[in-house]
Amino acid sequence: MQYITLNDGNKIPLLGLGTYKATEEIGVESVQAALASGYRLIDTAAKYQNEEQVGRAIRQSGVPREEIVVTTKLWRENLGYEEAKEAFAESLRKLDLRYIDLYLIHWPANAKNYADWERANADAWLAMEELQAEGKVRSIGVSNFWPEHLEALSRTARVMPAVNQIEFHPGYWQPEVVEFCRQRGITVQAWSPLARGKVFGNEVLEDIANKHRKTVSQVCLRWVIQHGVVVIPKSASLSRIRENLDIFDFELTDAEMEQINTLPQMGFSGELPHMWPDRVTDK
Repeated sequence: MQYITLNDGNKIPLLGLGTYKATEEIGVESVQAALASGYRLIDTAAKYQNEEQVGRAIRQSGVPREEIVVTTKLWRENLGYEEAKEAFAESLRKLDLRYIDLYLIHWPANAKNYADWERANADAWLAMEELQAEGKVRSIGVSNFWPEHLEALSRTARVMPAVNQIEFHPGYWQPEVVEFCRQRGITVQAWSPLARGKVFGNEVLEDIANKHRKTVSQVCLRWVIQHGVVVIPKSASLSRIRENLDIFDFELTDAEMEQINTLPQMGFSGELPHMWPDRVTDK
């Protein structure tokens, strides 16, 4: 496993396991399988309703707690100082862990949903800064923040976000957001790296995969990490979990990277941080 150092000095793996929709025993089994295979980054969220399962899997895995980077997230309806403190306490209770390695604001407040969206984000962030100072959280960050949200947050923040987790996959990888974060030392994480399955059957990706004797999934994940972006594919299949880990023994050429960079839009979720809960239609 390869690691990347965050702007606060903490290190996280370049590859982790996403657990969206992995509830009940499926969630426990997938996390345990991932940890047994060598994963050390596990991503969950309050909204996923599987924190209890993820926490149980971690405790039962036999892997020392200090080796595992656990991420969970503050849901966008709980933005505010007291709300964030209460939501964090509930996540910590459900995970049944002493601390969280990475705590993220899941989605920013916006003008459609908060009378003062900048204040809502700032108040939640203040609570998270305090949780970090208290040792309850190792690193704090955001998810789905655009430059406008990050710039607003920076006006009051004492701690720069360590991570911004965004939708990032072939056909929709938000290069402007990535560059904005890179210039400010914010590590980008990729959710939905396989474009909701839309990458499968793509001729460009299949051709590149055949050249490297790899799968399309492996090519896509390799493309993500060669951008310097952390990737968290989700899977409940043991074979896929192991396959996704096998991406550190090959490298895409500059030409192949550019081929993937310029693929037309596909697999876009339709979720935009300044529009929620509305969506736009995938084109």
